[in-house]
Amino acid sequence: MVAESSSGSSLRLFGDREFLALAGTAFARSQAYSTILIALALYAEMFHTSSTVEGLFGTAFAVVQLLIVLPLGRYIDIQDSKRFLLAGLLLNVLVFVGFAFVETVEHVILIRALQGLSASMLWLTGTTVVGEISDEGSRGLWIGTYNQVGAFSSLFGDIFGGLLLYLYDFSLTYAVLSAITLGAFLAVFFFLRDNPGGRKDPEVATGVETIRTLLERTAIRALVFFRVAFSVGKMAVIIFLPIYARTEFGINPFVIGGIMAGGKLTKSLTQGKVGDWTDRVGNKYQFILAGALVYAIGTALIPFAGMAHQYVPGTTIRAFGGSMELPGAFFVLFAAYAVLGIGDSLRLPASMALFVEEGEHFDAVASSLSLRSIAWKVGQVGGPVLIGAIWDATTVWVAFWSAAAFIVVSSVVFASLFSIDPAPDVDAVAGD
Repeated sequence: MVAESSSGSSLRLFGDREFLALAGTAFARSQAYSTILIALALYAEMFHTSSTVEGLFGTAFAVVQLLIVLPLGRYIDIQDSKRFLLAGLLLNVLVFVGFAFVETVEHVILIRALQGLSASMLWLTGTTVVGEISDEGSRGLWIGTYNQVGAFSSLFGDIFGGLLLYLYDFSLTYAVLSAITLGAFLAVFFFLRDNPGGRKDPEVATGVETIRTLLERTAIRALVFFRVAFSVGKMAVIIFLPIYARTEFGINPFVIGGIMAGGKLTKSLTQGKVGDWTDRVGNKYQFILAGALVYAIGTALIPFAGMAHQYVPGTTIRAFGGSMELPGAFFVLFAAYAVLGIGDSLRLPASMALFVEEGEHFDAVASSLSLRSIAWKVGQVGGPVLIGAIWDATTVWVAFWSAAAFIVVSSVVFASLFSIDPAPDVDAVAGD
């Protein structure tokens, strides 16, 4: 089944029940993430928070991940990955229950920390299993399509989740998310093999030794630096764009979902194909560089929404006996997010495939991916609060252009540092 999928399109992968189960976890995780981002904009308005406090919505999510992702990745390498997927899905349901009952901004920050734990378990484990059970010649297609499902789910979360928040209340929205997550739990339980990863012998090397060996690779060091700096800029965009749309322009949750759907649509339509290109073209680092620079352009476009009323007329949409106002800022933000989606499609499959390839040299795919994740968390912990503080002290222009500057600098340094080391002698490494 895996071999057949390598010669076909992304759609053929859904004939594999194991891939279908893994795709279900990506769908549940990404839809919840996107819907909650819109909910955070409503919480920010509800509690009248400053930009610095709003940055804590991102920091709380990331700080738990920073603490647990490395030991978690190592443990996944030597244990049954299926158990971690099941536990992560159940924990996500607990997160939804918690969000339904928040009463203060402190509650929001606390539940965001718990969400960070569940998201790490689902993302790191799911990506590891996809990398482990796919053939080398089709890995880009598997990873790209897996991410494509997540992108489509994010798009669905933006539209459907935003609509639920607009028409109903928090409780019903979180109940729907819980039902979808429990469906993914059942798919993993029945369709995914036991122990789909975990090939590393715990007696061969400790987690610290594995990470140290990986970091001796020039390619890994360049990728890790890029992830740290790039995440500062990107996480500021993810946290603040919905809040900016709500608090600055009064845009309702459904329309905010429409804005975010611009990037998710371009990502969901193109990422699987780009993943296939990375398999055939090679030179994956060039895809990463191009994608990052495109993302910087999209980030720099965001504050132009404040000038939209001078050049872009608002529009009134009428349907089913009702009407909805779309201010000019909507179109600017939609276009900016669409550009961001293109940048991610270029960058993500190549980045993940490179980390998987580096980890395979030492039978430590999860440890390599945990390095990828922990590098992101370093920037994610400080990035939202830093950009939020810059926003409080200056203007929205300085805040988002500072985020874009982080992305450009990370891209330039990555391009100058990156090199591919010869494949190491695995037997020699195993004896360390």
